[in-house]
Amino acid sequence: MTLKTPCSGCRDGASLDFHISMAFQPIVDLKTGLPWAYEALVRGADGASAAAVLGQVTEDNRYAFDQRCRVAAIERAVAAGIVETGARLSINFLPNAVYSPAACIQLTLRTARATGLPLDRLMFEFTENERMDDPDHVRTIIDSYRAMGFTTAIDDFGAGHAGLNLLARFQPDVIKLDMELLRGIDASLPRRMIVEAVVGLCARLGIRVIAEGIETPAELDAVRSLGVDLVQGYLLATPAFERLPAIVLPDDGVTARAA
Repeated sequence: MTLKTPCSGCRDGASLDFHISMAFQPIVDLKTGLPWAYEALVRGADGASAAAVLGQVTEDNRYAFDQRCRVAAIERAVAAGIVETGARLSINFLPNAVYSPAACIQLTLRTARATGLPLDRLMFEFTENERMDDPDHVRTIIDSYRAMGFTTAIDDFGAGHAGLNLLARFQPDVIKLDMELLRGIDASLPRRMIVEAVVGLCARLGIRVIAEGIETPAELDAVRSLGVDLVQGYLLATPAFERLPAIVLPDDGVTARAA
């Protein structure tokens, strides 16, 4: 497949004709009760939903949108105080918008350096639902980002186009289990067995597992009993617009991070 190189006029996000901002949701390390990372979730400049923003993304502005999201995520996170937390910043990216990993990362690097965010605290995740025109190109991106010292992640693992076949093609640092796989896991033996198998497989591959979309104490207890210690979900913290939300651990009601 021949990848289309964006025109020079749309680089650095210059051609995007709508404004965006970010909300943040923590990924919590259950062993410490502290944020392991904060995921940047795209929003409109006025707080409009991700769906409203993504509905404006086209093939023509995809590259500009991807670049602008990276900049907004870093700038808003630093302004919200992420540097002081020691946590990673997780940025969603569009593999189909990256024509060259080395070239397309330059604006991200400049922004991180300008704001004082350490480069080794950048994490890039892409959703398994993202259409992959060229899986080999995605593998090149992941390999390149890992070589640069970034953390890489597959979001929504267990839903979408692939599944275990995706891990056969490339191995990221992290997978985020799809929330639908985890919904009601405390009362579902098949779900528990599937997650237990995936956790064991990932341990052997050297991949960390995040349980996302956790909404009840019973779900939290279930994934923790299966060896998952990185958790994201409304039970612990809801996304907060342009700020880092408080984390509340349901076991003891302790607030780990003040809003």
